[in-house]
Amino acid sequence: MSESTAGFPQRDALWRELEQGGEPWDMIVVGGGIIGAGVLREAARRGLRVLLVEQRDFAWGTSSRSSKMVHGGLRYIASGDIKLTRDAVRERERLLREAPGLIDRMGYYFTLRRGQFPGRFLFNALLSLYDRMAGIRNHRYFDTPTLQRLFAGINKDRLKGALYYTDTVTDDARLVLRVLQESVGAGAYALNYVRVESLLQEEGQVRGAVLHNVESGARVEVLAKSVISATGAWADRLRNELNPEKRIRPLRGSHLVLPMSRLPVCDALAVFHPVDKRPVFIFPWEGTTVIGTTDLDHNEGMDEEPTISEEEVDYLLQLVHWQFPEHNISRDDVISTWSGVRPVIGSDKALDPSKERRDHAVWCDGGLVTVSGGKLTTFRLIALDAINAALGAVDMQTREPTSEAVFSEPKVTPGDLPVADVAWAKRLIGRYGDSALALFDTGGADEAQPIDGTQFCLAECRWAARHEAVLHLDDLLLRRTRLGCILAEGAADLLPALKTICAEELGWDESRWQAEVERYLELWQRHYSLPGQARAVERAAGTAQ
Repeated sequence: MSESTAGFPQRDALWRELEQGGEPWDMIVVGGGIIGAGVLREAARRGLRVLLVEQRDFAWGTSSRSSKMVHGGLRYIASGDIKLTRDAVRERERLLREAPGLIDRMGYYFTLRRGQFPGRFLFNALLSLYDRMAGIRNHRYFDTPTLQRLFAGINKDRLKGALYYTDTVTDDARLVLRVLQESVGAGAYALNYVRVESLLQEEGQVRGAVLHNVESGARVEVLAKSVISATGAWADRLRNELNPEKRIRPLRGSHLVLPMSRLPVCDALAVFHPVDKRPVFIFPWEGTTVIGTTDLDHNEGMDEEPTISEEEVDYLLQLVHWQFPEHNISRDDVISTWSGVRPVIGSDKALDPSKERRDHAVWCDGGLVTVSGGKLTTFRLIALDAINAALGAVDMQTREPTSEAVFSEPKVTPGDLPVADVAWAKRLIGRYGDSALALFDTGGADEAQPIDGTQFCLAECRWAARHEAVLHLDDLLLRRTRLGCILAEGAADLLPALKTICAEELGWDESRWQAEVERYLELWQRHYSLPGQARAVERAAGTAQ
């Protein structure tokens, strides 16, 4: 197949080779989120000739809109799902070891108030079990004065302190990109903006798929020995070509992003909402403070980006007002929002969305393997279940994996990078692996400095444009980097600098640039801002001229 760069294969060359046909692929993976990326990684390490296609951008769906937490799920212990929690905390520790700088340990404070359930004794017992499963011991109790020093302005009403434990935080979209890049490095292929239009069938068995290039409009029939659908909340759609069963219950989770200066938090605060007693987190992420998540049935169309509702905005602000009444947080403080749709396996029993189980399921229908549900943390285990189901149904020659590691160990060390900040160097290696060093050769010295108020730099934008299959401006600002989520007005002030990068790396002329800016700002205003609130997008568009 076509030669790849340091990142993804050349898109046009790979598409031409698909049009030329040839031997059937061993496997087509449908869906470029974290589960699809995990399946691609496991298939590649087995020596399979495998192609992944994603109808939008990589990590476009749930995998860029989560709560950014690689965690075990304490509430699953309380509901009796010990196995899910055990698997999750062990995978969490694995990822911490394999990808420091991308997966980072973060402290969590579970506030205790008089009359609240669970109380200190019971929750401490849960934390003891949680730590034991992970092979660590770091939970402890903090009294009220200490908690007030750590979280200035916290509501003192009935406050009895907090129990402290640790989980981890990540950039979920970069996690997907890193797994995909490991897969491509092992011989796999991946294309974004390519949709499976329909399945190819012969005598009741799936033999491939009709692929639609969303950008060019071209279509091609691609043969494959097996097809794995890892499309998350969209799983029923492809599966229904073979089986009419509806199993996915789409649940929306939304978040608010505030300036850290308005609501400074050192670690994550886990609190119960005063209305429905659901657990909600207030936590630091990329220099901002994030509040989330909600948990509602998503009844809107699945082909449009999810959007936070007025109800959800009020719900999350109500929580902040209760926990931090002195800060006077309002809608005017919100930098951005994001909403994701979780692919939960519906039970037909739980009326409350939050009561649904979060484990995954694998279905086999006439040669199509469908996998959905589960947690970000356990993507490797979910991928293994899907791969094993596919290999059990089709006779294919595979090799035994020599390692269970998702990520290869980088040869580059923080000292090799031309930066003085060791923590920032570790972050770059965590996100880019050995490519972190080459990243600094893509642009001038001015692009290698952190952008004010962030830990991103313009060199990352140039690298992504050159190597990471960027087709649209929102790919760059909302997924390859998170600048559109953490800077005012969707990072509008950066548009002049990005115009130069996109012209040089992507060949965008003035007309293409203006079209991309209009597309991005409209998308940001509709889906990453507050509902019904006018934003100064005209001014932002003007700065991009």
